[in-house]
Amino acid sequence: MATTRTRESDRSVSDPEVDTVPTPARLNPGMPLELDWVRDLRLNRSAVERRASTLGTRRTVKKRWQAAWLLKAVSLMDLTTLSGDDTAGRVRRLCAKARRPLRPDLVEALEIEGLGLTTGAVCVYHAFVPVALEALDGTGIPVAAVSTGFPHGLSPLRLRIAEIEASVEAGATEIDVVITRSHVLTGNWSALYHEVRAFREACGGAHLKVILATGELGTLTRIAQASIVSMMAGADFIKTSTGKESVNATLPTGIAMARQIRSYRDRTGFEVGLKAAGGIGTAKQALQWLILVREELGTGWMDPHLFRFGASSLLGDIERQLEHHVTGRYSAHHRHPLA
Repeated sequence: MATTRTRESDRSVSDPEVDTVPTPARLNPGMPLELDWVRDLRLNRSAVERRASTLGTRRTVKKRWQAAWLLKAVSLMDLTTLSGDDTAGRVRRLCAKARRPLRPDLVEALEIEGLGLTTGAVCVYHAFVPVALEALDGTGIPVAAVSTGFPHGLSPLRLRIAEIEASVEAGATEIDVVITRSHVLTGNWSALYHEVRAFREACGGAHLKVILATGELGTLTRIAQASIVSMMAGADFIKTSTGKESVNATLPTGIAMARQIRSYRDRTGFEVGLKAAGGIGTAKQALQWLILVREELGTGWMDPHLFRFGASSLLGDIERQLEHHVTGRYSAHHRHPLA
């Protein structure tokens, strides 16, 4: 594909290649808990926040390059519905959107008919896993189930483990779990490690995505520590938020988590994924996160098996931006249903 240039330098930035379905990834085997590593972690909030403030200004992509990056963002989405009023019909419509995320006229205008573009996964409650599997049959799109007493994670451990096992048995290939926040807030790293390790074992061959609920952890240092402990315990992804907290995914927390992923890779050789979820509803925000991932982790992470957006409304805004790219006009939200 074509290349564009950064605003402040002459280094070329290649357009990301758009994958149609996630690449299968091996499971993170984890490692023994190294408390010295965890306790020695320190993050400078002001420095991280200064770094985050540059992501939307120091680099930019425009015109057809922006369209290419937005198509990449579509391929990285866990298209999600996690509402109390979810129904089988809503889940089927969501899956139809995952199979064909863009309107046919936009696909034709963008000349991407042969791309076979889909979202990265569909994420639902356990009760709707069979419905989603049926609706996505033959597509290769994974079904992710939220588990372990989502979103608060305060039910008894045996019930949380049983919920994981039930979702895996039902056919979910990705399990999004929530941790006990008090383990992080009190520095009980051994308890957190053994909790996530139990979740890893319950997942079997399914991928484990550990939700940190970063908005409830207080400091970037705690977020970094929770990230490292979760990866040591076998997390295949670490995820920012449930989407139900008052503060969800922010760029500083994304930087803090990405740097721990990099440290874990350097120490173990294993690449863990990052999932940004909650509060990411605009194409502009998606581009900022993609720039973050590219600069902090490298282009190899711009792939569905290493980076995801947890999204419900984001796809609609991306469609609107792509329509503007094609027609020069912004469309109404109702032209992009279930996004």
